[in-house]
Amino acid sequence: MNAEPPAPAFDELIHQPTRLTVVAFLSGCAEAEFRTVRENCGVSESALSKVVSTLEAASYVKVRRGYVGKRPRTWLRLSPEGRRALAAHLAELQRIAATATALAATLDHHPPQP
Repeated sequence: MNAEPPAPAFDELIHQPTRLTVVAFLSGCAEAEFRTVRENCGVSESALSKVVSTLEAASYVKVRRGYVGKRPRTWLRLSPEGRRALAAHLAELQRIAATATALAATLDHHPPQP
């Protein structure tokens, strides 16, 4: 009797590619200016604004607004909740990859019979 594998425990909020890209980028720094995040993640200003709003509503990202001289600036940082969510999401992706690797190795040694 084959047991069904567990359903992936993805964080659906982070799983979306643009949000994952932004969260992953922010995980590598204490804080980053909005423009820096936009340029490094390759997204438009409006797309990043939507992503940030979604992640901020989930308490995954903290937003700080201020000025540099007379120019308004926005800084983003990943919250502790966001860091935990990313770590759990990546662990799930690693689990899935390890399962697929193990299955492929089994099939390489014991190919299906026609």
